[in-house]
Amino acid sequence: MPYTPDQLYELVGDVERYPEFVPWVTTLTAWNRKTDPDDVTTLDAQANVKFAIVHERFSTKVTLNRPALTIDVALISGPFKRLQNRWRFTPDGEGSRLDFQIDCEFRSRILERLLALNAGYAVSRLMACFEARAAGLYQ
Repeated sequence: MPYTPDQLYELVGDVERYPEFVPWVTTLTAWNRKTDPDDVTTLDAQANVKFAIVHERFSTKVTLNRPALTIDVALISGPFKRLQNRWRFTPDGEGSRLDFQIDCEFRSRILERLLALNAGYAVSRLMACFEARAAGLYQ
């Protein structure tokens, strides 16, 4: 992507703004924000999402590691058996490489099947939301 790692880190790390540009995140509330002396910030976030016919709420622990330019998300509560993701931002030529990894499984078999059928589409649409947001902010 044609942006600096710091720009992308700031964009992804600003979780409270997700409802402004990720269409299925209807609300997001963050609390318990703490930054340690090593410039690592943790916070809890609760998102309400609407994706197709699915309306769910879940909470996560978000770890923003500025020195490493990584953002990790781990499940606190919600409809998942497990949910973890990691964002990593590295310099790449004139811009940056954004790596996104996600590991999730719903408790409900129906939701798990919906996820399996739509996972590729959902991730590509999510990346498109962040790319459009970056273009709007940094170009």
